Amino acid sequence: MAYASITKPSLHFNNKIYAGTGSSNSITGVGFQPDFTWIKSRDNGSNNNHMLFDAIRGATKYLKSDANSAENTLAETLKTFDSDGFTVGTQGDVNQNNINFASWNWKASGSTASNSNGSINSTVSVNTTAGFSIVSWTGNGNTSTIGHGLGVTPSVIILKNRSIVEDWPVYHKDLTVNNAPAQNVYLHLNNNNAGADYPVWNDTAPTSSVFSVGGYDAMNGNGNSIIAYCFAEKKGYSKFGKYTSNNTANDGPFIYTGFKPAFVLTKITSTGGANWRIFDNKRDGFNGATQYLQPNTADDESNTSPAQMDLLSNGFKLRGAEGDSNYNTETLIYMAFAEEPLVANVGNGVPATAR
Repeated sequence: MAYASITKPSLHFNNKIYAGTGSSNSITGVGFQPDFTWIKSRDNGSNNNHMLFDAIRGATKYLKSDANSAENTLAETLKTFDSDGFTVGTQGDVNQNNINFASWNWKASGSTASNSNGSINSTVSVNTTAGFSIVSWTGNGNTSTIGHGLGVTPSVIILKNRSIVEDWPVYHKDLTVNNAPAQNVYLHLNNNNAGADYPVWNDTAPTSSVFSVGGYDAMNGNGNSIIAYCFAEKKGYSKFGKYTSNNTANDGPFIYTGFKPAFVLTKITSTGGANWRIFDNKRDGFNGATQYLQPNTADDESNTSPAQMDLLSNGFKLRGAEGDSNYNTETLIYMAFAEEPLVANVGNGVPATAR
């Protein structure tokens, strides 16, 4: 039985959907003051960018997961992080009038601290309970180690050089290429390439205190500002793993997470040309899930038939036999965060049910 110490995952991660107004718009109901907010429009041919904001960089500063562009600042994007959500301004990528939006929100610490564990000092905002940290540093152009503050080894690292045009390297503990271990391999969040073997992580596995970066511009450009989002597994709250697709309609693989998922991100790693996909519990609201967004494209939300995924009490099950989540016989990695643990804790836990 998957008992969890986090009895209410929505205090650490929550999805929030909202309607754009074209004027200042306070989005409430997140349940906490987020430190990392990811926003994407959904419909009506808007084709707006994925907009990523965090409290270390500060409100109004955004990165785009579907592009390799440098960070930009615009006052009318995400204007403030608030006690129960955030406020967006008039900018269309976050608040276009009559357009529906999805947002995914993570809580770090609400403050920052200096971390000197690595060869480069970093600034971190960390939630050790939920296994999430935001890490910022100034690159030196050399192979280096960076303190992440989690106290346990991260399972996933998503990194971006904020200062220049560069791709988004992603580390995942279960990503391998031709038997090369995870520390030798990377994906890019902003494109549909397969996993590749290159020493972006300096061919060095992360530890409970630091992760390693090669001396490349994307990872550690000299004098450049770099940001990383680090995630560690927490039983009953988050799970990061892999599965093999089977291309079978209505009976794709079942992936056990130990909780009822609120958010699932998948990516085929074994071949190129496959997009990242995000499913969540708010946009469909029922099984099977047909609606997904693609972090590496500005495309509107897709709504496919048959259904692509069921979000169950203890994991998720693929339903479609096409597309980028259950196509052919491929290896995929995933990230999942909980709506509700399967059982909260020993003695007083109430089992979750499928939606």
